[in-house]
Amino acid sequence: MTRTEEFQELRPLLFAIAYRILGSVSEAEDAVRETWLRYEASPTQPTSTKAYLSAAVTRISIDVLRSARVRREKYVGQWLPEPLLTDPYEDPARSAELADSVSMAALLLLERLSPLERAVFVLREVFGFSFPEVASAVGRSEAACRQLAVRARRHMDAGRPRFEADRREREKLAARFFDALREGDLDGLRELLAADVQLVGDSGGKAPALARSIIGAENVARVLAAFVPPSVQLGIVVEPHEVNGQPGAIFRDRDGKVLYTLALDVLDGRIQTIRAVTNPDKLRHVGPVADAWAVAREVNQARRPTD
Repeated sequence: MTRTEEFQELRPLLFAIAYRILGSVSEAEDAVRETWLRYEASPTQPTSTKAYLSAAVTRISIDVLRSARVRREKYVGQWLPEPLLTDPYEDPARSAELADSVSMAALLLLERLSPLERAVFVLREVFGFSFPEVASAVGRSEAACRQLAVRARRHMDAGRPRFEADRREREKLAARFFDALREGDLDGLRELLAADVQLVGDSGGKAPALARSIIGAENVARVLAAFVPPSVQLGIVVEPHEVNGQPGAIFRDRDGKVLYTLALDVLDGRIQTIRAVTNPDKLRHVGPVADAWAVAREVNQARRPTD
């Protein structure tokens, strides 16, 4: 097998590691590309290609995360991860860990860890790397990695997100939610939302956004019912799609361009959190991005009562 073939075979794993460390599709793709360049330039063939590439992408991701942390401190408004529509890495033996670890809630929890803790947690807890492999990847002793893993696990367990275990139940509830959303069915929305549901948006100051998070079933239902049905009447399409391993949707304008994504956290038969990503910089990997300001103006015009 050639180096190119070996790399392509491992690319899904490398991206999956980088995305969980970085919470960014574009930065993860850049980290994978940089890993390939280092591998291609290496004069010797490593004993284990998987170990070499996993270590390389992890170290690159740690460096990127350290600089990204500084940028995120200056971020306008709420920061959310870039939405991931499909995780390219599949491992039936670890499917539950993989799905939960890529959720928006888990990625936001990972943000609280130091870059090293985050990398150790991702390699050890999500992908099942041995401590010698983790130590080699992050350039620390096994003992240090065990301590990092304990600290990371303690932080993650304290706030670990819980989701509806039955995927079909989640999907059925999400389908009812999006039907009620299109129709502006206030009663239908209230019935599906948890009493303390939160609606959170990330625009980065580059798209129309909520001034703050909306909390409570009544408030969230009214905000959604006020804006989504008029959008649908103007040709906006609600395209149900899994987002970060959870039920969600892509909202597109009448030309099929991406307006925003929604991701839903579902537990105990109710929607607990709704996260909207409208920042165009975080949507380019989904497809051509719409002019959200123009669409918002059109929707607001349509909502005004006529004389």
